[in-house]
Amino acid sequence: MVKLMSDYETQMLQAVQKMSGLLELLAEDKIAQRDGKQRTALLEIVGTNAAIQKSIFLMDGIRTQKEIYTETSINQGNFSKMVGDLHKAKLLVGDTKTPMLAISIPPNFFESNAETK
Repeated sequence: MVKLMSDYETQMLQAVQKMSGLLELLAEDKIAQRDGKQRTALLEIVGTNAAIQKSIFLMDGIRTQKEIYTETSINQGNFSKMVGDLHKAKLLVGDTKTPMLAISIPPNFFESNAETK
């Protein structure tokens, strides 16, 4: 039997998620320093294509590669190669069939890095 969360539990989970987001925002500079090499490698692998950049944010460890490339209209072969490159660079955790980024990046990661080039 599956137990559903109560309204209180749902509200608490949402509050914790908001606090986690705020803490990440406050710590972004330190996270960027810590993950600098990985973030540089990510930028090199992903490039400037907006659809491919969007796919990175969909790599949550739940969605399959097929779901991601279908949602973003990326060529399957190109997406598969990119996932392989990310895996080789140790930028993914878990199974590559349901890729998950190993580092955290802010929602404006690609835009802010495009401006600094």
